[in-house]
Amino acid sequence: MKRHARIAILGAGSAGLSAFKEASKTTDDILLVDPGPLGTTCARVGCMPSKALLKLARDVNSANRLATEGFVESPPGQARGAAILKQVRMLRDRFASGPVGTVEKLGERYIKARARFVAPDTLDLDGEHLSADAIIVATGSQPIVPGSWEALGSRLLTSDSIFELKELPRRLAVVGLGAIGTELGQALAMLGVEVHAFGLNDQVAGLTDPDVNAAALKALGRHTHVRTGHAVEPELTDDGVLIRSGDEQITVDAVLAAMGRRPTVAGLNLEALGLELDQHGLPGLDPRRLRAGSTPVYFAGDVNGITPILHEAADEGRLAAYHALTPDAECLTRRVPLSIVFTEPEIARTGLPFNELPDDALIGSSDFGKLGRAIIMDNLGGPLRVYADSDGRLLGGEMAVAGAEHLGHQLAWLIQQEVNVTDALLLPYYHPVLEEGLRSALQDLRQKLPEARRRPDLPLCGNSDDPLPGI
Repeated sequence: MKRHARIAILGAGSAGLSAFKEASKTTDDILLVDPGPLGTTCARVGCMPSKALLKLARDVNSANRLATEGFVESPPGQARGAAILKQVRMLRDRFASGPVGTVEKLGERYIKARARFVAPDTLDLDGEHLSADAIIVATGSQPIVPGSWEALGSRLLTSDSIFELKELPRRLAVVGLGAIGTELGQALAMLGVEVHAFGLNDQVAGLTDPDVNAAALKALGRHTHVRTGHAVEPELTDDGVLIRSGDEQITVDAVLAAMGRRPTVAGLNLEALGLELDQHGLPGLDPRRLRAGSTPVYFAGDVNGITPILHEAADEGRLAAYHALTPDAECLTRRVPLSIVFTEPEIARTGLPFNELPDDALIGSSDFGKLGRAIIMDNLGGPLRVYADSDGRLLGGEMAVAGAEHLGHQLAWLIQQEVNVTDALLLPYYHPVLEEGLRSALQDLRQKLPEARRRPDLPLCGNSDDPLPGI
């Protein structure tokens, strides 16, 4: 038996659902294929349950600090790990129910099956053949786990399994200092877990600015025992897991593998596309249209490994569907890159990173350790760094500061609109707010322009007869 569709989408995650929605603007002849479980990576095992855990961890940490510093009479309490993990799962299930319901409403346009290419335009779906004018692969990614680590059995955790724990471990090794490792490691440490964090180098959460990275590494070390510069070798013992790192050995109860994620392509038989595959098993892609060579196959979201972040995956789903149905259409550009890590303090990167700046780039900085609003919020300081070209046009920024999830957005908006630092300083800033820290960095940046403007940071008058704004 063989079916045909105008477009087939493999994967019901963020990229796949966005692709389906975009394609629906053009045609109803769409089939969505996914073997389950349904619910996006973000909602089931990624950004949403991790943020729920972080919120509770901050609450517990704040409560204990208020008690130990004498602001409340009650003694600090021990976190009830089982209750916290149960609450995280409840919220996780609530968030995942949205995309699950979306797929279930598709009726016959959703096929629960495993897909395997038999030709560039044909799939085998558990024995049934499906051909399509275009196929979008949006099968997502999965945690990287060295094969030898499987011997750790139930003591091996990943971001896909950690939220299923019924109780918190007493001692935990977190291997990897990326977004997953830093967020989960710090959260669990705030909840009373003895956390040992390991990284091959001292780079935290993808930061490339040495000043910002140093602040983030110091902040992580306030809650966890951080070790960098050596590979980790775990060994299962009667007492737990023995961790060897350089000349040091420690014993923990569990190991969280947080060394990144790899594309989920096993079983897809991408060799049938007739294209050369790279070390990750992927064909070369047109980075703008996400198309694999001249085939009718497109790769969107985490599976292509370009920018494995939810909002990027959603954009790529739209982009792939748009080009799959209108291959001769104009090229669409991408939004300014933006990455946020919800540690304490938060970390954000946007635009051009420090290690890719031109030689004549200008850098402006501000110290949140001197910012009134950050001090009131018990923030422990950290730099916000803004980059511009020699004419003052904003290029990028990195930061490890309170409110980075918002400040990163604001800076990204300015960069995407190609705003000059002088014009950015004409915008309103209230007091006392964290945005004043962004203004201080912009002011520092402007002073490095060849001819810094000397008039006050106020907009020029328009028609002198016009009333003032708000009057």
